[in-house]
Amino acid sequence: MALCPLVAGNWKMNGLKASIGDLEKIIAGARTLVEKSSQKTAVAEVMVCPPATLVASFAAAAAGTPVTIGGQDCHALEAGAYTGDISAEMLRDAGAQAVIVGHSERRQYHGETDATVRAKALAAHRAGLLAIICIGETRAERDGGRTRDVVGGQLDGSLPDATENLAANIVVAYEPIWAIGTGLTPTTKDVGDIHGFIRLRLQSRYRDLGANVRILYGGSVKPANARELLVAENVNGALVGGASLDPSEFLAIAGVYR
Repeated sequence: MALCPLVAGNWKMNGLKASIGDLEKIIAGARTLVEKSSQKTAVAEVMVCPPATLVASFAAAAAGTPVTIGGQDCHALEAGAYTGDISAEMLRDAGAQAVIVGHSERRQYHGETDATVRAKALAAHRAGLLAIICIGETRAERDGGRTRDVVGGQLDGSLPDATENLAANIVVAYEPIWAIGTGLTPTTKDVGDIHGFIRLRLQSRYRDLGANVRILYGGSVKPANARELLVAENVNGALVGGASLDPSEFLAIAGVYR
């Protein structure tokens, strides 16, 4: 089964109300990608994940377009006395269709564990959101030959148990921490090898459902390296950081699938 690629932009802590102009450029470009497709259908799903302050306005602007809007994090509970947090239900109410959970920056700076990430993924499912679950190893872990142990452990601990609509509700994003924002990138073979390992792990755990879970690559994805990275086997799209803040660069990455 061919999986429709997903190209999602993680804006992180960037963006003000005036950034709606950048979203409008992304929407216009996404429409062009559809129009230039030989099938006249989306060749890839395009998503923007802005800070929580912009989710509602971005979702309103993107309604009825080829672009969807996601959040960058959510609390595991639906509501409660958790100052500063936002629930998956709140994101859904604001118009989001997805949420990133377990990003390495959340794991590093906020001490999130695999169990925490799993609870948030379940919260996303509860609210009807797509959960983009991030995994990845550090440079020290990679240099120590522990990539598969670390990634396998994160998969086991962060992903919820199988459900009938698992593939429709979960995306796995492999982001080697050593490549995020550093300009360093693994080779096409490296990416294909680890994504193949992730695919086998998903199929071992979820059987037939595991073949239909999209696996994104993230980590210094840019127009210059996107085609090389995204054509690797078992790569079903990209989670894009810094390059997603520039509409032309972000659209160039999505345009790999044209």
